[in-house]
Amino acid sequence: MWYAIKGNDRAESLAARMQARPAHLARLKALADEGRLKLAGPLPAIDAEDPGPAGFTGSLVVAEFADLAAARAWADADPYLESGAYSHVDVWPFRQVLP
Repeated sequence: MWYAIKGNDRAESLAARMQARPAHLARLKALADEGRLKLAGPLPAIDAEDPGPAGFTGSLVVAEFADLAAARAWADADPYLESGAYSHVDVWPFRQVLP
């Protein structure tokens, strides 16, 4: 089943986010290589492709896992959470309707 994972950045998270980014992207690439990643990306803090020092409010990942517990375990091991860039992570089952 698909799961939506939203990482929520803490205030002033940009430095921690940049430090943990390579490890974060490596985990996403592993999901993509397994055919389990539908989409992933950051949520800019301002209406701009590159928010610069304004940074991000979080990230959204939609990926396939065996169950909610597996999705939660994957989310809880995110390098952004471990580095303190994320304050917390939310995980929900996701059912794609469109397109």
